[in-house]
Amino acid sequence: MEKFYVCTKERKIPEHIIQNAKIEIQSIFNNVSGVNFIMICSTDGFEITTLYKKNIFNQTKLAAVSSSLHAMVSALMNELQLIKCQSITLDAENGKAVLTSIPSSQYPMIIVVLANKDILLGQLLHALKKSSLVISSFE
Repeated sequence: MEKFYVCTKERKIPEHIIQNAKIEIQSIFNNVSGVNFIMICSTDGFEITTLYKKNIFNQTKLAAVSSSLHAMVSALMNELQLIKCQSITLDAENGKAVLTSIPSSQYPMIIVVLANKDILLGQLLHALKKSSLVISSFE
């Protein structure tokens, strides 16, 4: 009779990382005009924390789709011999979406931002890069 083993390793993100991540995204929300929604989710598709002006999104679905999109773009970048996807920007008629990686060996995450069409993209990208590095340093 064959034996099967189930791995039950938990990947729960420590509370101190979540609390510091909340502080970082609150800073973006307060300092970058035009941001309407910010979520941090795990790369396996689970919501960790969210800030928003209007709750018009299904966070569970958005976290899952964002992690899938990040994985697909990372695979594309691999084929193009580009290393480590840092940011994805989607520009639509009625706004922008930006996904930014939070590099971490133990707790990789993604910041998802939805913003107005006229947002200062450079300012947002700079704030996201800074925050992602700060959050990854709490590991």
